[in-house]
Amino acid sequence: MSKLLLHTCCGPCTIAVYEKLKGQDFDLTGFFYNPNIQPFEEYERRLLTLARYAATVELKVVYDKAEPQHLAASSCYDCYRTRLQATAQKAVELGYGLFSTTLLISPYQQHDLIKQLGEGIGSEFGVKFFYQDFRPLFRAGQKRAREMKLYMQKYCGCGAKPSSSGILKM
Repeated sequence: MSKLLLHTCCGPCTIAVYEKLKGQDFDLTGFFYNPNIQPFEEYERRLLTLARYAATVELKVVYDKAEPQHLAASSCYDCYRTRLQATAQKAVELGYGLFSTTLLISPYQQHDLIKQLGEGIGSEFGVKFFYQDFRPLFRAGQKRAREMKLYMQKYCGCGAKPSSSGILKM
């Protein structure tokens, strides 16, 4: 059984990813590290929502409660890199051979960039980035989140809004 550390951005995005990976024979642990989320109240709501969901399904989660930073002024690249680096570093620290992210469920995120960064960061840290396109599960995960009455945010964290093409605009 492969040990996978899963960067978790929020509860709703974790649902379908967790359910899918749980069935793929992984020893799975979530990792909450999201210094991009602004304002602090939003950060706290997402953290508490994930904790509530994780307790419900007995998902182990490591919480790195890094104070939110003003990454919004930079770019999606910087935001992805910051979170993936922290996840890879934590995976190595905890003895996990793989790391990934729930960002891969969102049709609003830049998958090619996430994959490229994840693979490069994995090489840097000596841990493999696990890529899977979870976007087909997005609507089902959102539906489950509504059924569970989980808080569902309207933006990625920094306040950038998706364009009609699904690419985030700063």
